[in-house]
Amino acid sequence: MAEKNYYDILGVKKDASDADIKKRYRKLVRQYHPDVSDDPDADNKIAEINNAYETIRDKDKRAEYDAMLNNPFAGQGGTGGFGGQAGAGQGGFRWEDIKDQFGDGEAYGDGGFRFDDIFSAFGRGARGSANGQAGGRSQNSGFDQFGGGFGANSKGQDQHAEITVDLASVYSGDDYSIKLNVPVRQPNGNVDYENKTLKIKIPKGITDGKQIRLTGQGAAGSGGGKNGDLFLKVKIRHTANIRIEGADVYQTVNITPWEAALGEKINVSTPAGTLGVTIPKNSKSGSNLRLKGKGIPAKQAGDLYLSLNIVNPNIDSEAATQAYEQLKQAFADTKVAR
Repeated sequence: MAEKNYYDILGVKKDASDADIKKRYRKLVRQYHPDVSDDPDADNKIAEINNAYETIRDKDKRAEYDAMLNNPFAGQGGTGGFGGQAGAGQGGFRWEDIKDQFGDGEAYGDGGFRFDDIFSAFGRGARGSANGQAGGRSQNSGFDQFGGGFGANSKGQDQHAEITVDLASVYSGDDYSIKLNVPVRQPNGNVDYENKTLKIKIPKGITDGKQIRLTGQGAAGSGGGKNGDLFLKVKIRHTANIRIEGADVYQTVNITPWEAALGEKINVSTPAGTLGVTIPKNSKSGSNLRLKGKGIPAKQAGDLYLSLNIVNPNIDSEAATQAYEQLKQAFADTKVAR
């Protein structure tokens, strides 16, 4: 038996009512769902919670599970949604079966098995990763482990990966393709990995860190159960002179001293396109020009802030030196706080 039984996992008493169990389950799902939880182990916790709930929400499965708790050495094999126990009873799995799959080595020894291997084979999912490129060029992603469950009609585990997209794609929306190495359960129960290419529509206005959900593209279910879903976390790629805060975009723009002092209209290449911008007179380095609604076009569009950076020309000739000398004399009374 595991250290925590299904009642412990859900945090309910063994005689809890169906209503109390459902209420507690919903609370845990809201707490640990990978879309909202910062817990690094959220995927595994959700899988554990789902597995527990799918067993004790069902009257027959719960009765069978309670009988197993009351007599853990009866040799009754695991059925339904809660897997087998370490006995030789009908429907269960045996220690010999595990050794046959992972070898006879000592735990963590060379050539041996690890408990992580056992968890991986019997339904504990993991986060994958993806690195994206635009314009239909492929991206690669791998799922480290195969989720799913032993039980009949058990839905496959949701999988999580990361996709990198260009800032321009976020402004306009774009089509991407990713290549995945996905786990597929074979008729004999074994798991093989197959290459799969998915075409993805990047929604216009999506912000950094948001997720795209691909229904049915996660790990395969077992016993006729549905596939899990694939969640792609969006990472926005941009140039070094840009930073992003939510839907707001900050871009550093270089200007000359005379543009800053006199105020001039310049053209600036931005993620929103080439824009004509008027520099206010006596502008200082570090000051921001706000272009309302020109940030990421999310549901509530962000703003684009142009951060001015005054760049002095190089003094590489006698004429340039004299020009600076004249400038010095013209502004001899200028006081600078240091």
